[in-house]
Amino acid sequence: MTTTHESHTEPAGTAEPSAAVPPVVSKEAWQAARDELLVREKAHTHEGDAIAAARRRLPMTEVDAGATVVGPDGPTTLLDLFEGREELIVYKHMWHLGEPFENQCEGCTLTYWAVQNPAYLTARGVSFAVFAKAPSAELAPFVEFMGYPQHWYSVFESEDEVVGGGEFGTWLCFLRARDRVFLTNSVTGRGAEATMPALALLDMTARGRKEAWQDYPEGWPEGKAPGWFWRTGEDGVGNSWTGGRPAIQWTRPGVTPVAGGEHHHH
Repeated sequence: MTTTHESHTEPAGTAEPSAAVPPVVSKEAWQAARDELLVREKAHTHEGDAIAAARRRLPMTEVDAGATVVGPDGPTTLLDLFEGREELIVYKHMWHLGEPFENQCEGCTLTYWAVQNPAYLTARGVSFAVFAKAPSAELAPFVEFMGYPQHWYSVFESEDEVVGGGEFGTWLCFLRARDRVFLTNSVTGRGAEATMPALALLDMTARGRKEAWQDYPEGWPEGKAPGWFWRTGEDGVGNSWTGGRPAIQWTRPGVTPVAGGEHHHH
């Protein structure tokens, strides 16, 4: 889907002194209000624990362990990606064929960026991989430019329903039983925010994400299109999906300014 919104010209971090602010109270009054909210936060955490417990009781379905993907060392199978471990987590990263690096999905970039080092997963016996429906010739330069680990695999030619089909922008969880592989969970949409810690941190702040769908007090800065700051110009100005790059790309060596233009938005 191609989505175009009006550009916003203020830098993402610009203060808005005319906007309303939280009421000023004593430290004691602030602590009382904070403690009251903490009760709700703990209930939310406990409900999350209960959902995770139910998730562990989901059934599973067998998939083709021999489904082929193409990585840095050539073709390999889904089973081989486990590297002898019992579990495997895969992120299916959206890819827009023939588009330059800056036009690849900013939502998937945010989803994957903070979790690209799988050290704590492998320490728990969980392997990690990223699939993209891109030819290897397109995918390899992008992975090098972004400085990503070499756990990216092309599924461009895969006809497997799970590996190469379905919805991208999705996390998949697999369990191995000897040489058989089973799909245990699939997470997409808002569920993928579990791997977007920047959003969780913004949700802790007074201003939040500044997105129109969120519930704000009266007088707060006007909300914008969801994800408006995920793509920025060279000077850090939010581009609301037109022009610019996924924000993290400006940290990569050798990036250059880009011309504005329509692109795909996940």
